[in-house]
Amino acid sequence: MRETIAESINSTVEGLRKSGIIDEITMKNIQNLCIVDVKQYTPENIVSIRKRLKLSQAALASLFNISPSTVQKWEQGTKRPAGASNKLLDIIERKGMEALI
Repeated sequence: MRETIAESINSTVEGLRKSGIIDEITMKNIQNLCIVDVKQYTPENIVSIRKRLKLSQAALASLFNISPSTVQKWEQGTKRPAGASNKLLDIIERKGMEALI
């Protein structure tokens, strides 16, 4: 539902920009407010995503350009994914591994 609302807002804002009512900077600022929040992933979430994609810890690590021990620590709960890794988990959970290839 939130993506549908964001799409609607983005379409409206784009129309306002094309009409000259708002400028490019204002349009970008409004669009940035519509970015979907990325959830925090638990060790169970990470294992579930990895297994659904039929990836080993090493293969997931390679896909994210991180060490296999980092994936292992995520799955043990001793470390949490952050920043780009968290966003990549979100992308592959929602859109599948094909979104990164």
